[in-house]
Amino acid sequence: MVQQKRSSPLYFRSFCPRAARILRGGGIGVLPTDTLYGIVASALLPAAVARLYFVRGRNLAKPLIVLIDSVDTLQDFRVRISQSARQLLSSVWPGPRSVVMPVRKTDFPHIHRGTGKIAFRVPAVRRLRLFLQATGPLVAPSANHEGLAPLATAPEAVAAFGDCIDFVIDGGERKGAPSRLLELRGARLVALPRKP
Repeated sequence: MVQQKRSSPLYFRSFCPRAARILRGGGIGVLPTDTLYGIVASALLPAAVARLYFVRGRNLAKPLIVLIDSVDTLQDFRVRISQSARQLLSSVWPGPRSVVMPVRKTDFPHIHRGTGKIAFRVPAVRRLRLFLQATGPLVAPSANHEGLAPLATAPEAVAAFGDCIDFVIDGGERKGAPSRLLELRGARLVALPRKP
């Protein structure tokens, strides 16, 4: 780990316990996912999620994607799925596919923003799944200000967000596409268009 000047976020070269503690404590950071760099916060801490919306300049009406370490973590969101749905999810997870599932409107409104649905993703990168075991589920929109192109490198993230974020994890250049969006409808997965 290398710490930059005091006014900059902490800069890590890999997933580490210190970054996990920052997130569990309500911090926000930028890290590499299996698709793009994401700006992340604990999905279970509404104040951290609100800070992420503010720092990113995200439209408050737009819900967030949640990264989870395994299908079992859906229980934390009171999502119940059948055995056939579980098998269906195992055909797309881990991987770059986010699956929209219904939740009670009174549960986690800071994530679903009134839609009653949350998109979940189990990332393909094993190190990230292990990190999620330490942090718990993370909201993870792409690391960029609303309306701008996703950032491709950790230095770009530092330049864009500065001391508004608490840390950045450098995973090299990321130029992947955003995750594919699917919706679980009974025992089917239906492809959804991505909204701009």
